Amino acid sequence: MKIIALMENTAAVPDVLSEHGLSLYLEGKGHRILFDTGQSENFAVNAKRLGVDLAAVDLAILSHGHYDHGGGLKRFLELNQKAPVYLSVYAFEPHFNGVKDIGIDPKLRESGRLRFVKEKTVLDEGLELYPMTEFSLKDPVDSGGLFTLREGKRLEEDFRHEQYLLIREGAKKILISGCSHAGIRNIAGWFEPDVLVGGFHFKNLDPRGEGRAVLEQAAEELKKHSACYYTCHCTGTAQYGFLKERMGDRLHYLAAGAELTL
Repeated sequence: MKIIALMENTAAVPDVLSEHGLSLYLEGKGHRILFDTGQSENFAVNAKRLGVDLAAVDLAILSHGHYDHGGGLKRFLELNQKAPVYLSVYAFEPHFNGVKDIGIDPKLRESGRLRFVKEKTVLDEGLELYPMTEFSLKDPVDSGGLFTLREGKRLEEDFRHEQYLLIREGAKKILISGCSHAGIRNIAGWFEPDVLVGGFHFKNLDPRGEGRAVLEQAAEELKKHSACYYTCHCTGTAQYGFLKERMGDRLHYLAAGAELTL
């Protein structure tokens, strides 16, 4: 399995763009997979610079319905004429951070290429999609001040639009997450993967203040699992540094332009 970070908040190599967002390109199990599209068309610029042919992608996935993961979807659909795009049936629900709309373009709903997921979906042998609604929460979800609208009512975000890609290679399990809004500790426990790639959504936790205890506990809990973690995006660089000191070689960072072979 090969993974190339097409977009992330930081860049690992020169001449690669960065932005607040995430996009990963995966090769394995006989597929070329695009996982998320960043917040703009810049993921496609990076793909060209990194030698990734987006037109050859045969399968695309959106981890959830936020702009920083699905903002480049329109551009992908223009560049690629064949790949189906798998996203949650709830992805186009309105999503807000305060007064800011952080959802994805509702006009894209009419694309004939979208495949809406509501339950565990087998994409191919060794490729499985799991909505977060398939699981029970051990740790409660923190809305982080985000909210959604349902039937005209403003509700705290429960992230029911989040989904995860599980890749099985023999006995090895590789899990790809986007922001892990359902809680990285929950997710690691649900899947018990050998490798977990994705954001931890700790960016709002101050390791020098009240967030320190939460990060300490997360590091200890994550080390109890056997997974090797590759994190990015919404984890936060200061938070990553704090976790890295406690998790050592169990934790690594995946910036735009980085390539990973598993």
